[in-house]
Amino acid sequence: MSSGTPLSSEQPACNDLAEGFASHLLQWAEQAGAPPEAPAVLAAAGRQVSLSTQAGHVCAQLADLVEFFPDHSASQLSQCLLASRMVTAAGETPTLPSIRPLILDRDGRLYLHRYFAYERRLAASLRQRAARRGSPPADELRHRLDRLFADNRQRLGDRPDWQKLAAALAWRGRLTIISGGPGTGKTTTVVALLACLLAENPKLRVALAAPTGKAAARMLDALRRRAGDLPLELQALLPREAHTLHRLLGVTPEPGRFRHHAGNPLPIDALFVDEASMLDLALACRLCEAVPPDARLVLLGDKDQLSAVEAGAVFSEISADPTLTAACITELAALTSTPAARIRPPPAITPTPLADCVVWFSESHRFASTSGIGRLAADINAGRGAEACDWLAGTTDLSVGWLPDGSADLEAATRQAIRDGYQPYREALTYAHPDPTTRRRQVFAAFDRFRVLCAQRETARGVHAINALVSQHVQQWVGDTHATFTGSPWYLGRPVMVLRNDYVLKLFNGDIGICLPNDAGELMVWFPGQEAGFRPVAPIRLPEHDTAFAMTVHKAQGSEFESVLLLLPEQTNRVVTRELLYTGVTRASKRVCLVAGREILVSACANRTRRHSGLIARLGETGP
Repeated sequence: MSSGTPLSSEQPACNDLAEGFASHLLQWAEQAGAPPEAPAVLAAAGRQVSLSTQAGHVCAQLADLVEFFPDHSASQLSQCLLASRMVTAAGETPTLPSIRPLILDRDGRLYLHRYFAYERRLAASLRQRAARRGSPPADELRHRLDRLFADNRQRLGDRPDWQKLAAALAWRGRLTIISGGPGTGKTTTVVALLACLLAENPKLRVALAAPTGKAAARMLDALRRRAGDLPLELQALLPREAHTLHRLLGVTPEPGRFRHHAGNPLPIDALFVDEASMLDLALACRLCEAVPPDARLVLLGDKDQLSAVEAGAVFSEISADPTLTAACITELAALTSTPAARIRPPPAITPTPLADCVVWFSESHRFASTSGIGRLAADINAGRGAEACDWLAGTTDLSVGWLPDGSADLEAATRQAIRDGYQPYREALTYAHPDPTTRRRQVFAAFDRFRVLCAQRETARGVHAINALVSQHVQQWVGDTHATFTGSPWYLGRPVMVLRNDYVLKLFNGDIGICLPNDAGELMVWFPGQEAGFRPVAPIRLPEHDTAFAMTVHKAQGSEFESVLLLLPEQTNRVVTRELLYTGVTRASKRVCLVAGREILVSACANRTRRHSGLIARLGETGP
């Protein structure tokens, strides 16, 4: 469950997948000669684990089973499960072919075997990488960092420059985790670090990557903009493309397998991964194992954002402890010309063994904490829902708006706000610039200025309903002069989001295309290409896709829009969490409008996402 609420018999325990898994467990247990008291407990455990992983958890909690068996203590349930011959204690994991489907650790976490293996492998990879240290040339690096962060020194005065400190930390180590909200300087830090690395070794093999194509493109674009002040010879050495993680690792025909792994590592010396909060456990494990042991791995993200759609909350866990040891502080002080007494990281959320690897950026350069979006984001993260509502109701700050529309359907004011948001896009569609490429660029720019973000896909306040509403409005505006045929879903200006990777067409989950005519007047779906160009794809050839006037907050991760209308459900819902609200609000760079009743806003701020996991426990273990 996204909010960490225990699964119960009143929730969808009859889920087909969970019931099927429980049925298989019982068959296997019977064949293995399990004692008669084991099947009921085993079946409940199987359902619980299956439902937990579907809800984004890595494991289930043994304590949650007690409500199904009130006559049993957690210890008795543990003994029963271990006796079923389908569950292995974590410290006694057998080898093939005697592997059992479930693992129970000493803290009462119950895992599917593969998720426990992922967690243990990822922990081992992170531990080994965190232990590796380089020997930076102190004087040379200090001079470079002083030059690269000179502007910061004038702005900060006596305050420590955490961007500069993070660059030095990444130089000395092989694992660096940088967490910060939008506009806090993560890209600036990456550019400075790359400048230092490439100045020392112009042949350094550097890769940029992100979980989605949109996030990868934004990362590359941001890096190019920030690198404008570097010497031309260094600009020429910067990476010229950014990859999706799946493309970087090399997808193979076998599901879940990649061409690059521990036995065939990536041919790189440094990897920078943006939007790392979107990493699920399985992908994070495979990524870390594919990076050569001596290569630098820099993970960039926002610990306060939504976690991955799949199981795990890897980034929030590994970035939970920004502790710096005394020895590290002494070295950073020498490398950055910062008095050691001023290098004081914030206290950990949860202590982890990743000391000297984590930095938090808290100062936003996009919007100050006193600005509308900055203040709203800060209130959300602090759980101050009532205070946020009171402020929204009375503020004159034009960067934020609130429509307290809690109706089951949408009120007229909300519908009008959506139509107004897409007005510049509609106008761009009907403006016929003589140069087709320029026209397409203008249409895409207008489309990216505004987006409706929803918490859910269904209901009158969900993605499907909003897409239908805006589609009808746009078709009425542009007419049907370019319609392929009557009743066709394709019309001038229809934006679509790709939902499934297609490596032949080089289209990836999250890519956005817009339906526009080609030179012959035929409607094609145009996607941004290399060097600010566009490439057309016939609608019939597209992989699975959906209209994209509205999208879920999850799908919007890695994106940025000038203006966002964030539409929440009419009733409190466990899906609407603090992290979802914060992520939606911070997709906006200039203005955000919340559409929700007061009760659901207050509830969302109080409802934190908690995912069951044992990654931090695995990090503290020794051995493989």
